[in-house]
Amino acid sequence: MKPVLALVGRSNVGKSTLFNRLTQSRDALVADFAGLTRDRHYGTGRHGRRGFIVIDTGGFEPQADSGIFQEMARQTRQAVAEADVVMLVVDAREGLSAQDHDIAGYLRRLGKPCLLVANKAEGMSDTSRLGEFYELGLGDVHPVSAAHGQGVRSLLDLALSRLPELQDDEEEEHEVSGAIRLAVAGRPNVGKSTLINTWLGEERMVAFDQPGTTRDAIVVPFERDGQLYELVDTAGLRRKGRVFEAIEKFSVIKTLQAIESAHVALLLVDATQGVTDQDAHIAGFILENGRAVVVAVNKWDAVDDYQREQVRRSIETRLPFLRFANMHFVSARKRQGLAPLWVSIAKAYRAATCKLPTPLLTRLLIEAVQFQAPKRSGTHRPKLRYAHQGGMNPPVIVIHGNALDHVSESYKRYLEARFRKAFDLVGTPLRIEMKSGSNPFPDRTAPSA
Repeated sequence: MKPVLALVGRSNVGKSTLFNRLTQSRDALVADFAGLTRDRHYGTGRHGRRGFIVIDTGGFEPQADSGIFQEMARQTRQAVAEADVVMLVVDAREGLSAQDHDIAGYLRRLGKPCLLVANKAEGMSDTSRLGEFYELGLGDVHPVSAAHGQGVRSLLDLALSRLPELQDDEEEEHEVSGAIRLAVAGRPNVGKSTLINTWLGEERMVAFDQPGTTRDAIVVPFERDGQLYELVDTAGLRRKGRVFEAIEKFSVIKTLQAIESAHVALLLVDATQGVTDQDAHIAGFILENGRAVVVAVNKWDAVDDYQREQVRRSIETRLPFLRFANMHFVSARKRQGLAPLWVSIAKAYRAATCKLPTPLLTRLLIEAVQFQAPKRSGTHRPKLRYAHQGGMNPPVIVIHGNALDHVSESYKRYLEARFRKAFDLVGTPLRIEMKSGSNPFPDRTAPSA
């Protein structure tokens, strides 16, 4: 599982800028005024061989008891609860504030690993100016400049050194065992635990019609028709005393980690609410990680014909990028439509891990080009010569030729459709990579007359 780093602090100290620096992205909005970030925001990054998850949060006011600031504080508390290491970000130029003291006091009481990060410290050669931050009682002060990248690498070295490194062959162990790791993912209260309990034939998971029941991902061994599975419920038991009021049923972090380590993800959607933005975000994360996927619409027995039609339309409009996945309409509570799920899960796994022979791939490529050649781009005419498999889970097809950087996205989708149909690749993403041959004589000039 990837370690989790949470960025907390008062408003306008540069948390979102640091988030963008750690994730090498521009996912977090940045502006020079306070209060821009309100919800917690998740991103992934990599430092050397180690990947990690970063949580950006809004301005934290631990004493806030009303309005938007109370909601922002609740979001930050949840981020801290999910984190392995908390980074308290302060403003090196503005100096220490009373709010910094309040946040530091809250973090000290939790006893979690915490790093004190003094942002906007570019050009501060005089470290004595940072001495006042030692009053917070969180140990050494680590000066960085998120905007310029100064000190960020050393900060990551220190943060990750405090966490045990997972075995590199952790994922390979799942492959060797022969078990298909199936992650059941979805929004709070869509019936994930109920579905797994129905499969197992026992109340293995606590299922209750109220968000806030569960938190950790639970792995349950399961066998069906001679095939071993590892069922991962993206929610588990949470002690009542540790439940924050109005917290979602599952931890977003646990869901992301479960999806990353799975072979197949079962995306569960609530028929009574249709496809929401959160469903689309989870589906996007599944696709981004290349996981095979099956979509199941739960509580199908609880909606009438009009609602069913609305659900189908919302799936078409909000999840068009999952058209390659099989879709099922089920009722976990009444055990309706569950058997076909296993057929689609097995099919998606086989598609994700299938071997694609080079001669057959090349023949299919040549036939596709003969049927429809790629369009010329200016003076460039892409020439596709041969193809081979570059990886699996998800399958990767590498195409070699000349001027392939001018192949349009629409033509790549055309090739993807041809390959999918030929190999029956249902339920898995398919990635196509283009590699153009380089000129072996770039420096040779034409002979003079």
